[in-house]
Amino acid sequence: MLRSVPADRMPAPHASSASSREAGRPRESAPPPAPPPPPPPGRGLLRAGAGLLVLATLAAWSNSLAGPFVFDDTPAIIDNPTIRHLWPLGPVLSPAGEGGTVGGRPVVNLTLALNHALGGTHVAGYHVLNLLVHVLAGLTLFGLARRTLLRRPAGRAPLVPGPTDAALLALAVALLWTLHPLQTEAVTYVIQRAESLMGLFYLVTLYGFARALDSPRPRGWLVLSWVACLLGMGTKEVMASAPLLVLLYDRTFAAGGFREAWRRRRGYYAALAASWLLLAWLVVRTENRGGSAGFDTSVTSWAYALTQCRAIVRYLTLALWPHPLVFDYGDGLAAGPLAVAPQALLLLLLLAGTAVALWRRPVLGFLGAWFFLILAPSSSIVPVVTQTLAEHRMYLPLAAVVAAVAGGAWRLLGRRSLVLCAALALALGAATFARNRDYRDEFTLWSDTLTKDPDNARAANNVGSLWLKRGDLPRAVPYFLAALALKPGYASAHYNLGVALAGSGSNAEAVGQFQAALRHDPNSADIHINLGVAWLKLGRPADARDEFQTAIRLQPESPDAQYDLGLAFAALGQPALAAERYEVAIRLQPDLPGPGEKLGEALARTGRVDQAIAAYQAALQLQPDRPSLHFALGNLLAQAGRPDAAIAEFQQAVRLDPADLKARNNLGNALLMKGRVDEAIREYEEILRRQPDNDSVRENLQAARAMRSSSGP
Repeated sequence: MLRSVPADRMPAPHASSASSREAGRPRESAPPPAPPPPPPPGRGLLRAGAGLLVLATLAAWSNSLAGPFVFDDTPAIIDNPTIRHLWPLGPVLSPAGEGGTVGGRPVVNLTLALNHALGGTHVAGYHVLNLLVHVLAGLTLFGLARRTLLRRPAGRAPLVPGPTDAALLALAVALLWTLHPLQTEAVTYVIQRAESLMGLFYLVTLYGFARALDSPRPRGWLVLSWVACLLGMGTKEVMASAPLLVLLYDRTFAAGGFREAWRRRRGYYAALAASWLLLAWLVVRTENRGGSAGFDTSVTSWAYALTQCRAIVRYLTLALWPHPLVFDYGDGLAAGPLAVAPQALLLLLLLAGTAVALWRRPVLGFLGAWFFLILAPSSSIVPVVTQTLAEHRMYLPLAAVVAAVAGGAWRLLGRRSLVLCAALALALGAATFARNRDYRDEFTLWSDTLTKDPDNARAANNVGSLWLKRGDLPRAVPYFLAALALKPGYASAHYNLGVALAGSGSNAEAVGQFQAALRHDPNSADIHINLGVAWLKLGRPADARDEFQTAIRLQPESPDAQYDLGLAFAALGQPALAAERYEVAIRLQPDLPGPGEKLGEALARTGRVDQAIAAYQAALQLQPDRPSLHFALGNLLAQAGRPDAAIAEFQQAVRLDPADLKARNNLGNALLMKGRVDEAIREYEEILRRQPDNDSVRENLQAARAMRSSSGP
């Protein structure tokens, strides 16, 4: 995007008293008025460039629209109640913290609510909006780069000879950035819209300022820049560096010095700085994102900073050679200073070089500052404990690397470098298309992650959980054991191993795993629920009751916990208390099938037959083809003296399950009560044909035959 003109080709600033030693330095005093910018290239070239950028981006991401929700998409979208209604806006703009990816990010949550309003949880719509954000960001970068290349930094000559060259080089920068496969995590992984959307607002903040510099009526563009900055602060915390980067842009490409920039536009900069108040309020309100980020986490700033030495060098390597790309690097930390000494030395050299360049080569220094300032909130000393390294953090910093590469090629080759950039863009687009195939399903994505990062405990655990979802317990268990070997005390792996053991009938062993998980994560309602279920299966309902009550205290709105507590009360011989829990579960989730049947059973045990009948009838609305419900309802109807209705239910139960001999027997009894003796005999005979040694049915058959004989021909 930007490049410095060599010192021997750079005209000195016009200053009558400047010494030769000072001539190459940016001045803090006001430079002479810059000449008006050259006229823009033809609209046709700009439109063609924008069209090419859009088409190339759509082609590279054309196979990303069907990828499923993965990982943090589930809590942020599937399980996020605040996006299910657009009105009132209060809940939408107040997503919970709790370490989630939308906590303290109201703008992101609002876009998710818009997606939900338009298409529910159909994933394609979310991908379309992500791609639209990326396209708009690419177009904004194109415009920002073109205008920047036409400026005269500190009164010097423009960075490129003319408007056409500026447009072509800016297009090259935008294409390389937009098509780079390192961007896939920020675009294809739905919830990382937080990164790409923040990137768009960041770019619009800079673009609006750049337009204001060239506009005869700058106020409107400055207002746009400020609004974009506010929206960015409500999107992701990385936006914190935007006011500083705008000031640095002004100093480098317009005012020539910080003092002059402040003098000319102090009101604008004060407004930008005020946006930090919004960000601070959001951070405080969500308690440092539910404890997942900030200085009060379990990870020290020193350990995190050492880890970021490795992370930032990894980002730079992937920017230049994007392989292998890894979806998730886990939450591992550097072993100590010696483990990252080479990376730390390289970073210190790059930081020192950036500092020197800001003074001697401002354009190059600006690119270095772009890279480090945008990465600083997530890749410095403020711990982000859930992910210590993540490729999506390079979404916007990548622009500085791409600009340096494209600018360097232009300086060496001129317009001939465009051929090289075009070939590189084509290769990057193909690599992005190939990378998007890894997102086609969760199993492929996590298996790819584990293959590329075999020491990743989270990847091993998640591959195992996918086998668990498929019901393949023997394949799942080794992955959980591997995850625990890599990360002893890993609560999620203990939990999943417990689920697998319980599924295979090893409930005693499952209890041990659930208890181990609770030692490391005592506030997980799901773990308490599954431990309670295991206790129920082991015949210890009192212990189960205690676990379910703890789960309800942690998560009062959990219908599963309420239902399971009802089961525990029923096992303890307390049907009235069980009925209360079932009713709460139904109120919380009316379409939950289990509680309706159990509610009918509990009400029947307390003698409330009419209410029990209503409960079974409601349950049948959800599961009309479940024979046991028809059978139980038939029994209650017969008990209530409604034989005709009972016959209908028993007939339906037999139709759905012809092998249900109890339903046939009760159907025969109900028919006999109504005087339909021949039909009753047929049912009894069918039972005895299937079960000849059933003495009670044989007695019923004899009684029916006697009744027919006594009634005469």
